[in-house]
Amino acid sequence: MKKTSLLLLVLCTWLSAWHTVAAQSFKFAFVTDTHIGSATGGAEEDLERTIADINSQPGIDFVLLTGDITEMGTDEELKKAKQIISQLKVPYYIVPGNHDTGWSESGGVSFIREFGSDKFVFEHKGLKFIGCASGPYVRMSDGHIPRDATVWLDSVLAKTPKNQPIVFINHYPLDNGLDNWYDAIDRLKKHNTQFSICGHGHQNRVADSEGLLGTMGRSNLRAKADIGGYNLVEMRQDSALFAERTPGVGTKPVWRRIALGSRSYQDGKTYPRPSFAVNDQYATTKKAWSYHSDANVISTPVSSQGLVIFGNSVGKVEALREKDGQKAWSFQTGGGVFSSPAAYKDKVIFGSGDGHIYALKAKTGKLAWKTKTDASVLGSPLVEKGIVYIGGSDGKFRALEAATGKQLWEFTGVEGAIVSTPLAYEGKIIFGAWDRHLYALNQKDGTLAWKWNNGSGNRMFSPAMVVPVAHDGVVYIVAPDRFITALDSKTGQALWRSKEATVRESIGISADKKLVYGKTMQDDVVAFETNKTAPKLAWRLKAGFGYEHIPSMLIEKDGAVFFGTKSGVVYSINPKTQQVNWAHKIDNSMVNTVNVLPKRRLLAATMDGKVEMLTY
Repeated sequence: MKKTSLLLLVLCTWLSAWHTVAAQSFKFAFVTDTHIGSATGGAEEDLERTIADINSQPGIDFVLLTGDITEMGTDEELKKAKQIISQLKVPYYIVPGNHDTGWSESGGVSFIREFGSDKFVFEHKGLKFIGCASGPYVRMSDGHIPRDATVWLDSVLAKTPKNQPIVFINHYPLDNGLDNWYDAIDRLKKHNTQFSICGHGHQNRVADSEGLLGTMGRSNLRAKADIGGYNLVEMRQDSALFAERTPGVGTKPVWRRIALGSRSYQDGKTYPRPSFAVNDQYATTKKAWSYHSDANVISTPVSSQGLVIFGNSVGKVEALREKDGQKAWSFQTGGGVFSSPAAYKDKVIFGSGDGHIYALKAKTGKLAWKTKTDASVLGSPLVEKGIVYIGGSDGKFRALEAATGKQLWEFTGVEGAIVSTPLAYEGKIIFGAWDRHLYALNQKDGTLAWKWNNGSGNRMFSPAMVVPVAHDGVVYIVAPDRFITALDSKTGQALWRSKEATVRESIGISADKKLVYGKTMQDDVVAFETNKTAPKLAWRLKAGFGYEHIPSMLIEKDGAVFFGTKSGVVYSINPKTQQVNWAHKIDNSMVNTVNVLPKRRLLAATMDGKVEMLTY
């Protein structure tokens, strides 16, 4: 009996040790920031050389690819990347980075289609490897671990023994380059997480995320060298060794050594977390109700038929009761919904990453109609006089019957994704695209009236995120070039442009049409006078939101101007006195353009999937 007990004790001790460190030594390749889609083909050549080099070496068990696989996240780039990576003779595991998501013409749908998922988990010789997506899901917003990835991570960790060693893989370092860095860290530190690895910074670098060790790897690109490179990681029973490899040349000495073993993060230390103190400062603004979707929400919810309706990044459309936030129904599409729904009579209409435009019955969520397009539809619809105007990622802008979905006309001259809401003005439909241009189409037949660009060849400066505003024959836009531009609505000719206030992508117009509002990148709200002759800055308010760059439009209603910020705060300001009325923090991620409702209520949604009704 004693021998049996002793044998069981030895066995349990051995199993515990097996879960604490790797049972056997092994090697894997760590490749990151390949940026397929280079104009010269250099990125493609660098990756092909790396793949051939990995295939030529014995003893590499698998490959981890940690994001920014492509330059712009286009379908063409993703297909090319998949073609090259598929030449690997060993298994590979891959996650996207910010260039694959925030720049994506499909909202990430094409990455998942090509590679099967944007996250992974597998076990190898006693270790569990967990990887998930990160990156801005709106171009140039902060890095963000998607809400659906956090929900998934919870389910993975719930099935993981506390003493099993974990390696976490992400594109970003686990620091405040991610607006919700703490979501991952707080979860991983409850387990035996050995270290994390990431890309993003294009250099080999030692990292420490609140005591959780990390390693950043060099980009696979050659940069100023003749040949690109990657890292080889050797996992021994007591340590992980990182060494840079130059394909076809050799492996450099180990530059990073991490001791492996049983980890405990219960050291009593506290670390900074986002503060919600602003909510105490403006206590009269309150949360009436809050709902947390299971994926990112990157659009403005609509209020219709007593319901609040919105879509999320895994393609689910949800309806909540306006009075209490309780869920009424949901509808699943086949791709991420980044399109802000528009209400029309008893319907809500929106686009999906699955390549369809949908109309649902608002009360029930039942399908009324859907219209197929040739690519993802990330743009938001405008409904006017029974006609839906909406753009997609297939180079087309469409007009459809709101009642039936029947196409009335299409414009096919767009060379980039359309992701915003159009403006109807003076018989024209006006919108921007990620091809550098602002377009004006004749509303009746979709023919081109004019198109404008700022003269730069850089498509990053496209007026694509802005929702244009107009008055007295002038269309106003702001763009990532940090100019406010006034255009003649009939000809598209620039009347004036100003970089005085360095506004960026967020715009609004006063109720009396006398002022155009904008957010600067450094803490200010500004107002320009509407006119045809020259830029005239009327006033500037230092609002207190700090560094800012997200496309949350400014909405004036009932004598106040409302907008959201990248740090999860909604602001109300008084344009007459140029003072802050109130501010309220929802979470620490981007607030989409808000929806101001009657009876001093405001509907807001954040990138992390929070949908809240505020009263003020």
